[in-house]
Amino acid sequence: MKPARIRARRGFTLVEIMIVTLVLVALLGIAWPNWMKARELARERACVSNLREIETAKEHWAMEQKKSAGDEVALNDLVPAFMKSWPTCPSGGAYDPQPVGIDPTCTEPNHKLP
Repeated sequence: MKPARIRARRGFTLVEIMIVTLVLVALLGIAWPNWMKARELARERACVSNLREIETAKEHWAMEQKKSAGDEVALNDLVPAFMKSWPTCPSGGAYDPQPVGIDPTCTEPNHKLP
């Protein structure tokens, strides 16, 4: 009498695949909100950097043109002499340079110079 051959187990069972999928979905559920928050924080910081660039260009323009606080600044005054191009907000907001002595603004909430 020949001994019965034991067939080697190959692959994964449906239950094992479902458990792995459940663990991956749980990890994704935890990580997704943090990733979205980090992405928005990066956009906000990039916008603040753009606002600083606009403010610096505005100050240089005011010194060179001998302007004082409250004088209006046009986009043509800053680009291309003091900035290569007008920056865009990563979140889709629009920038307003504001008069000399006032910080530039963005239409997106929380995007402000400190």
